[in-house]
Amino acid sequence: MKSAGGRPAQGEPVIDRAFMILGAFQGTRRILSMSEITRLTGIPKATTWRLVGQLAKWGALEKADDGRYVIGVRMWELASLAPRGHGVRAIALPHLEDLYAATGHHVILAIRDGSEAVMVDRLSSPQAPEVAYRVGGRMPLRSTAVGRVLLAHCPLAEANAILASAQDSEAGGDTLDEAEMRQVLAHVKRTGFSVVRRTLPSRTLSVAAAIKDANGAVAAALSVVIPEGAAAPQALWPAVGTAARTISRSLGYSSPSSPGYVPEFRL
Repeated sequence: MKSAGGRPAQGEPVIDRAFMILGAFQGTRRILSMSEITRLTGIPKATTWRLVGQLAKWGALEKADDGRYVIGVRMWELASLAPRGHGVRAIALPHLEDLYAATGHHVILAIRDGSEAVMVDRLSSPQAPEVAYRVGGRMPLRSTAVGRVLLAHCPLAEANAILASAQDSEAGGDTLDEAEMRQVLAHVKRTGFSVVRRTLPSRTLSVAAAIKDANGAVAAALSVVIPEGAAAPQALWPAVGTAARTISRSLGYSSPSSPGYVPEFRL
């Protein structure tokens, strides 16, 4: 928004800078000093001190024993109010636990946020293989099983924009050009499942399915991640598909005919 003089409305830069400070914290940067925040955001030191103090007073940041800062519990409290994340998670959790008990490996629940997926929950055993993403972290759409499910079912204009953008620079996943990815997504949409094999941070196989809401829109994606070679995709699909359909029904989705077992696993 602009004021009458054409300059940004009063207060807008402060809000932007506050978000920049919060955005400086990531999965690999969970604790930051004041100087690190200043360097990462490019905000003048005096302004950083003032805004960090205000954010800490409100509870968005907390000061650690060594004087550095971490994200505050107040942010988690706010995030828990998001219906697309926490709401779906609350309904899905019992079914995630059943799927975890049946497989003994990672069970992942994710939603789409723009051009990325966000992991809203993950159940894991100590023996499960290492994976690249954490709860609350962002995941690429094109190189993860849950991401491909979400991308295959997102509005066409948004899917086209995502596919036309630069590819994810991520090690360990397959690299497909736009035409190849469109074929994969068509297969995902037709069969109802996505299969992705990765080599980093460990060799894994992931099978994902879509979760639909009362309007029939895809609200989330569910996947199981196991060590490569531990089982064939065909062995995982019945459990993953059943869990996804059960959660969908709990969200109010009603389908005239439930899809059965899909034998075609070409990916």
